[in-house]
Amino acid sequence: MSIPEQIFKGAIIEESLEDGKILNNLKIIKTVVTDDEDPRDRWHIHTIEATKGQLEEISKVIKPKKFYAHFWDDKKNIIAVFRDKIFEFKFDNEASWQPAILYGLSVDIPREQLDFLID
Repeated sequence: MSIPEQIFKGAIIEESLEDGKILNNLKIIKTVVTDDEDPRDRWHIHTIEATKGQLEEISKVIKPKKFYAHFWDDKKNIIAVFRDKIFEFKFDNEASWQPAILYGLSVDIPREQLDFLID
Protein backbone atom coordinates (compact mmCIF):
# COMPACT_ATOMS: atom_id res chain seq x y z
CA MET A 1 0.00 0.00 0.00
CA SER A 2 1.42 3.40 -0.95
CA ILE A 3 1.50 6.40 1.33
CA PRO A 4 -0.63 9.28 0.01
CA GLU A 5 1.26 12.38 -1.05
CA GLN A 6 1.21 15.30 1.34
CA ILE A 7 -1.20 18.01 0.26
CA PHE A 8 -0.53 21.72 0.71
CA LYS A 9 -3.12 24.48 0.51
CA GLY A 10 -2.47 28.01 -0.71
CA ALA A 11 -3.42 30.77 -3.07
CA ILE A 12 -1.96 31.65 -6.42
CA ILE A 13 -2.62 34.70 -8.55
CA GLU A 14 -3.29 33.61 -12.11
CA GLU A 15 -1.65 36.77 -13.45
CA SER A 16 1.58 35.80 -11.65
CA LEU A 17 2.02 32.84 -13.98
CA GLU A 18 3.83 32.98 -17.30
CA ASP A 19 1.77 29.97 -18.37
CA GLY A 20 -1.66 29.67 -16.78
CA LYS A 21 -2.23 26.21 -18.29
CA ILE A 22 -0.66 24.74 -15.16
CA LEU A 23 -3.93 25.56 -13.38
CA ASN A 24 -5.58 22.76 -15.39
CA ASN A 25 -3.48 20.26 -13.40
CA LEU A 26 -4.29 21.68 -9.95
CA LYS A 27 -7.25 21.21 -7.64
CA ILE A 28 -8.89 24.64 -7.45
CA ILE A 29 -11.02 25.01 -4.32
CA LYS A 30 -12.28 28.51 -5.04
CA THR A 31 -11.56 31.53 -7.20
CA VAL A 32 -11.93 35.20 -6.29
CA VAL A 33 -11.66 37.98 -8.84
CA THR A 34 -10.69 41.41 -7.55
CA ASP A 35 -13.15 44.18 -8.31
CA ASP A 36 -10.83 46.73 -9.90
CA GLU A 37 -12.74 49.04 -12.23
CA ASP A 38 -10.40 48.41 -15.16
CA PRO A 39 -10.61 44.71 -16.12
CA ARG A 40 -6.88 44.75 -16.99
CA ASP A 41 -6.11 45.46 -13.32
CA ARG A 42 -8.17 42.56 -11.96
CA TRP A 43 -6.49 39.55 -10.42
CA HIS A 44 -7.85 36.00 -10.40
CA ILE A 45 -6.85 34.52 -7.05
CA HIS A 46 -7.22 30.75 -6.89
CA THR A 47 -7.17 28.80 -3.64
CA ILE A 48 -5.65 25.46 -4.54
CA GLU A 49 -4.44 22.17 -3.13
CA ALA A 50 -1.18 20.78 -4.48
CA THR A 51 1.54 18.23 -3.83
CA LYS A 52 5.21 19.15 -3.45
CA GLY A 53 5.79 17.97 -7.01
CA GLN A 54 3.10 20.32 -8.29
CA LEU A 55 4.63 23.19 -6.30
CA GLU A 56 7.95 22.50 -8.04
CA GLU A 57 6.13 22.79 -11.38
CA ILE A 58 4.60 26.11 -10.29
CA SER A 59 8.12 27.40 -9.55
CA LYS A 60 8.98 26.91 -13.23
CA VAL A 61 6.16 29.15 -14.49
CA ILE A 62 5.73 31.84 -11.84
CA LYS A 63 7.04 35.19 -13.06
CA PRO A 64 10.63 35.80 -11.92
CA LYS A 65 10.05 39.26 -10.41
CA LYS A 66 7.46 40.67 -8.00
CA PHE A 67 5.54 37.42 -7.47
CA TYR A 68 5.58 34.36 -5.27
CA ALA A 69 3.04 31.98 -3.80
CA HIS A 70 3.02 30.15 -0.50
CA PHE A 71 1.35 27.00 0.72
CA TRP A 72 0.91 25.24 4.05
CA ASP A 73 -0.14 21.93 5.53
CA ASP A 74 -2.09 21.05 8.67
CA LYS A 75 1.13 21.09 10.72
CA LYS A 76 1.88 24.71 9.74
CA ASN A 77 4.77 23.75 7.49
CA ILE A 78 5.13 26.50 4.89
CA ILE A 79 6.46 26.24 1.35
CA ALA A 80 7.21 29.55 -0.36
CA VAL A 81 7.44 29.23 -4.14
CA PHE A 82 9.42 31.69 -6.22
CA ARG A 83 10.68 31.31 -9.78
CA ASP A 84 13.07 28.32 -9.69
CA LYS A 85 13.44 28.63 -5.90
CA ILE A 86 11.54 27.00 -3.06
CA PHE A 87 11.86 27.61 0.69
CA GLU A 88 10.42 25.41 3.43
CA PHE A 89 9.97 26.61 7.00
CA LYS A 90 7.72 26.52 10.05
CA PHE A 91 4.99 29.13 10.43
CA ASP A 92 5.54 29.22 14.21
CA ASN A 93 9.27 29.99 13.85
CA GLU A 94 9.56 33.45 12.29
CA ALA A 95 13.36 33.27 12.36
CA SER A 96 13.10 30.42 9.84
CA TRP A 97 11.29 32.78 7.44
CA GLN A 98 14.37 34.96 6.91
CA PRO A 99 15.91 33.21 3.87
CA ALA A 100 12.57 33.42 2.02
CA ILE A 101 12.06 37.04 3.04
CA LEU A 102 15.56 38.04 1.91
CA TYR A 103 15.10 36.25 -1.40
CA GLY A 104 11.67 37.83 -1.89
CA LEU A 105 13.13 41.29 -1.32
CA SER A 106 15.83 40.53 -3.91
CA VAL A 107 13.15 39.88 -6.56
CA ASP A 108 11.27 43.12 -5.84
CA ILE A 109 8.55 41.84 -3.54
CA PRO A 110 7.61 44.44 -0.90
CA ARG A 111 8.36 43.34 2.68
CA GLU A 112 4.72 43.71 3.76
CA GLN A 113 3.72 41.10 1.17
CA LEU A 114 6.11 38.53 2.64
CA ASP A 115 3.87 37.75 5.60
CA PHE A 116 3.06 34.08 4.80
CA LEU A 117 -0.48 34.16 6.20
CA ILE A 118 -2.29 30.85 6.65
CA ASP A 119 -5.85 30.01 7.60
